[in-house]
Amino acid sequence: MKTRLEVAVTPEEKAVLKSVDHYSEDILEFTCRLVREQSTLGNEASVVKVMEDELSGLGYSPVRVPIDPRKLGRHPGFAPVDWEYVENDGRDNIVAVVKAVRSGGKSALFNGHLDVVSPEPLSYWNSDPFKPMPENGWLYGRGAGDMKSGIAAMVYAARAVERAGFGLGADLILEGVIEEECCGNGALACLDAGYDADAVLIPEPFGPTILTSQVGVLWFRVEVSGKPRHVLEAGLGANAIEKCFPLIQALREMEEKLNNMPRPDEFRESAHPLNLNVGIIKGGDWPSTVAASAGFDCRMSFFPGMDFAEIRNIITNTVEQSAAKDPWLRLNPPRTTFYGFRSEGHTISMDTPALSMLSACHKEISGKPANRYIATCTTDLRAFMSFGKGQATCFGPIAENIHAQNERVNMESIIHTARVYALFLSRWCGLCA
Repeated sequence: MKTRLEVAVTPEEKAVLKSVDHYSEDILEFTCRLVREQSTLGNEASVVKVMEDELSGLGYSPVRVPIDPRKLGRHPGFAPVDWEYVENDGRDNIVAVVKAVRSGGKSALFNGHLDVVSPEPLSYWNSDPFKPMPENGWLYGRGAGDMKSGIAAMVYAARAVERAGFGLGADLILEGVIEEECCGNGALACLDAGYDADAVLIPEPFGPTILTSQVGVLWFRVEVSGKPRHVLEAGLGANAIEKCFPLIQALREMEEKLNNMPRPDEFRESAHPLNLNVGIIKGGDWPSTVAASAGFDCRMSFFPGMDFAEIRNIITNTVEQSAAKDPWLRLNPPRTTFYGFRSEGHTISMDTPALSMLSACHKEISGKPANRYIATCTTDLRAFMSFGKGQATCFGPIAENIHAQNERVNMESIIHTARVYALFLSRWCGLCA
C-alpha cells in the first residue's frame, strides 16, 4: 500500500497549484513593493505597513506583535541589544491566522523576516538597491532574496488555497517579523505571544533544500582604552587602535582551534564551518593624536551541542589571556560585552514528518528529491527549535549575493517555492471543500 507521501498529486491539489500560477505576477509585484522599503535596523515601520496592508487586502485580519523588552526580557531566549524599543513607533511584527474550516489536519506556520542588512557601500551596486530590477530571469535589490521574495511566496501560497475553493483542516499562521538579522527577538516575541504550530517553514533563500542543521551564532564587542599623546610623544602614549591587533589575532587563533575540535557529524564535510567576522572597528579621533579609545564588533559561530555560556566564556578568556601578554592591557584590561545574537545551533532529522512531507512535495513538483542543507549561519529557526514545538526547517528561493552588492533572486524559484508551500498546506493541514 502506498503511503501518503507516495500518493500522486490529486485533482484538488492540481487546482491549488494552478491557483498559485494564477498569482505568479502578484507574487513578483508584492516582492517588488517589499524591496522598495529600506527596512534596515530601526527603519522597518514602512515595510511592516506594506505587509499589514497586503494581508488585509487578501482578506486576512493581521495583528501587530510588538517587541516589549519588559515582558520578553524574562524569556530565556531574549537577546539583549544596545538599541531602544520605542512603543508605537511602527516597528512591530505582523501575524495573521488563517482559521481552519474543520478539524483533522495539522497546523502550520510560515515565518519570514522583513528586515534587511545595509546595502552600503552603494557605489558597489550596479543599480539602486531599493529599486527592484528584473533582468534575465533574476530580480535585483537589497532583500530581494533575503528574504522578501520568500515572504511573497508564502503569503500567496496560502491565498492560492482559498482561490482554488478550499479551506484548511488546521490553522495556518502567517508571520512577517523584524530583527532576524541581528538578534531574533521578533520571531521570539511572536512565539511568546502564543503563535506556534505543528510545522514551521521559513523561506530563507537557500534554494529548494531542507535545512537540517545550523550553527549557533553570537555577537560581541571588545572595547580598549589607550593613553592619548601628541604624536611627537607617541612613545609615551598607548595607541588603543594598535592594541586591538593582538586581540583580533588571538580571536583568529581561537577560531581555528574551534574548527579543529571534534565536531558533529553533520559538519564533518565542511572545510571551515565556524567563522569569526570582525564586522565593525572604530577608534581614535585625530590623525596626529595617539588613539585614546578603540573597539571592534564581531560575529562568531559555534557547533550545535555547545551552549551560549560556554562559547561566551571561551571568547572572554581568549581576550583576557591575550591582554595579559601586553604591559598596557594587563593594567588596563579590555572590556568584552555580548549583545544581539546569542543563538544556539540545532540538528533535526530529515525523517521528521514535516520535513519528509515537504521534501515529497518538492519532488512531486520538480521530479527531484530535495537535498539536505547544513547551514553555517543562523536563522529564525532558532526560536522554534529551542522554544516551540520543534518541527521546523527552511525551504526557499534561489538567491545570490545576499548581504553583498547586487543581491538577486531567481524569479522562477520564487514561484516554485510558492507551489511547494501550497502543496504542503494541502497535505499537512488538509483541504476542505
